[in-house]
Amino acid sequence: MIELQGLHKAFGANRVLRGVDLTVPRGESMVIIGGSGTGKSVLLKCILGLVKPDAGQILIEGQDVTRVDREAFLARFGMLFQGGALFDSLSVWQNVAFRLLRGPGKRPKAEAREIAIEKLRRVGLKAQVADLFPAELSGGMQKRVGLARAIAAEPEIIFFDEPTTGLDPIMAGVINELIREIVVEMGATAMTITHDMSSVRAIADDVAMLHDGVIQWTGPVADMDAAPDPYLQQFIHGRADGPIEAVR
Repeated sequence: MIELQGLHKAFGANRVLRGVDLTVPRGESMVIIGGSGTGKSVLLKCILGLVKPDAGQILIEGQDVTRVDREAFLARFGMLFQGGALFDSLSVWQNVAFRLLRGPGKRPKAEAREIAIEKLRRVGLKAQVADLFPAELSGGMQKRVGLARAIAAEPEIIFFDEPTTGLDPIMAGVINELIREIVVEMGATAMTITHDMSSVRAIADDVAMLHDGVIQWTGPVADMDAAPDPYLQQFIHGRADGPIEAVR
């Protein structure tokens, strides 16, 4: 579904991506791990066209993303943002239905509200939440609303940017289970970026480690613990000593 070939991106002298090659099969959940500042978010932004790569190619179902209709291309994606990114001035249901109320596939308001409430129920929130505002919700509830918005338009591809950041371990586990259930249920292709290893084990079919601008290791999540790569082993076990230099 997604293929990255020789992707490069630099910001001035800072070479963030240095030739990323990665394939994400249709209907699979790929989790990209790596330390802070290794370029995980830049990689997602390149795929979405928010950042233009300096070199390389991005293919979605074999099509170069620079040669497709932009609006139709973005309509295939859903996204759960790291900080929730809910609109404070909109009610919960309006946040969930944001895409449904705009653009070429615009739905009537009543229909969009109905879909929003259905998606809220899917992520474990009652219909009464629909007319509240984001500020009236807990962090875990806000994350669920963000997830409901990500799936509202039935996207083929869903991106999850640090989906459990700021959540306690129990709520993080709930969100991980929800993400896994929904991705499987929808048959969507998922790409998640995280450094939370509990999320990796809960969500991933495949794992790719981004380090020093390239994919250091990739493979099925079941092979991760036994993989001989020293960079991967240092990262997944959180060791201070190893080939990855820790900032002291």
